[in-house]
Amino acid sequence: MLALLFPGQGSQRVGMGRDVFEASAAARAVFAAADSALSMPLSRLCFEGPEEELVATEVQQPAILATSIALLRALEERVGATGSGGPLRAGFLAGHSLGEYTALVAAGALALDDALRLVRARGAFMQEAVPAGAGAMAALLGAPPEAVEASCARARAETGEVVEPANYNAPEQTVISGTQAGVHAACALAKKAGARRAVPLPVSAPFHCALMAPAAEKLAPELARIRFADPLAPVIANATAEPNEAGARVPELLRRQVTEPVRFTAMVRRMRELGVTRVLEIGPGRVLCGLVARIEPTLERRSLGGADELGAAAAF
Repeated sequence: MLALLFPGQGSQRVGMGRDVFEASAAARAVFAAADSALSMPLSRLCFEGPEEELVATEVQQPAILATSIALLRALEERVGATGSGGPLRAGFLAGHSLGEYTALVAAGALALDDALRLVRARGAFMQEAVPAGAGAMAALLGAPPEAVEASCARARAETGEVVEPANYNAPEQTVISGTQAGVHAACALAKKAGARRAVPLPVSAPFHCALMAPAAEKLAPELARIRFADPLAPVIANATAEPNEAGARVPELLRRQVTEPVRFTAMVRRMRELGVTRVLEIGPGRVLCGLVARIEPTLERRSLGGADELGAAAAF
């Protein structure tokens, strides 16, 4: 059984999508729709930059979503009709953080125009939630999640600062998020407890932690205005690591996602339990395939990040 995976923030690069735009009419239609929906030259920013504009959270999120959907539509164009079993006959779809919105578009639960406007607003709300420089994120490597959770709890108790697990990316890779002081204290405690490395991340805000509560509050009414259809294939939710087949549940799951951790390790394991044997990552970069290899190495993996990979992805 096939699962489709879609990447999140941080996978962007200047030039992404240009080759598939040139190779596929379906991809060109996606970028044209994105430019129109946002009333901005999103495609030009994807293809040409400048990088300092592309990495802005409120630009980066719709840019990655548009590029990922353009690649998906080009692949669908290559293989023909998607069939009644869902997009490309996938058994399940999932995304990492922002990628959950892409998965919902791919599953037919969310219109592309609505998704683009939602993630632009989501990015702006996240950026506004915490003053610049007040928050931080770091990846803790070589420590099990229980040890990271214990280090965060001890750091909160000792400092009174906010610090929490934000992304459970792999069995021994957990990203933490919070205030600068909280993250620094948790990193120091985790290294003392045996973590191999603590790597500060170059992010503009502390995502997926309690500091994002103002963003979740602002996003809730935006989500309430959107009509979500039942997905053609179940989408594994970040907040629960369980498949969701009900459009009515989506707004609450996306609201929770803003302040709760991305449970990617549990998501991949759950898909494996449900019978998934192959995963296709669609979007810029190859981060998710690398994580899957560390979570469930028996799963077959392939990535589709450019026009040159369309043939291999179609045959996968």
